[in-house]
Amino acid sequence: MGEHEVTQGAAPFLMAVADVFPLRQGRLVMAAGRIERGGVRTGDEVEIVGAGAGGTAVVTGIDADGAGVPEARAGRTVGLLLPGATAVRRGHVLAAPGTIGAHAGFTAEIDLLSEDEGGADVRSGETLVLHVRTDVVPGTVHLLSGPGVLPPLHRATVRIALRHPAPLEPGHRFAFRHHGRAAGTGTVLRLGS
Repeated sequence: MGEHEVTQGAAPFLMAVADVFPLRQGRLVMAAGRIERGGVRTGDEVEIVGAGAGGTAVVTGIDADGAGVPEARAGRTVGLLLPGATAVRRGHVLAAPGTIGAHAGFTAEIDLLSEDEGGADVRSGETLVLHVRTDVVPGTVHLLSGPGVLPPLHRATVRIALRHPAPLEPGHRFAFRHHGRAAGTGTVLRLGS
């Protein structure tokens, strides 16, 4: 990281990428999103984390409300200029190197909505569509106990196998859809298969 690292307590920088704009015939990319935690300065190295991502890039500029700024902190929506970061896309996160990883399997606690709100029975082996920050990824759910069916308005601990890795960490909350409707929310408990 180096002398330009901005910290806020123990919270390392993290920003979910909501949009990507190629500039200068693709030699420069602007990754736009809201800073979730920590802070970033021009000159900082950030890691690109998510499906198909890898490596780091140096922030050569920060755009906030159409103006260049030397640094930005949590809660601010910005565009980060990243030379050569052609692999970055919506659904990735930019983070302080080594602070978050992409995972395809995890254990979570999920809560189903009522039937009136869109909740429906969830059976082991069914596919849910998870909304993880700005990423949307299908995942197969496996109930860890009980009869293999979770009815609306109930809670359960489950294992989820995602179709592609997503940036996850314990405590992260996500929403999910089932049969095309908003069906519930969950919290990541543990990472790994």
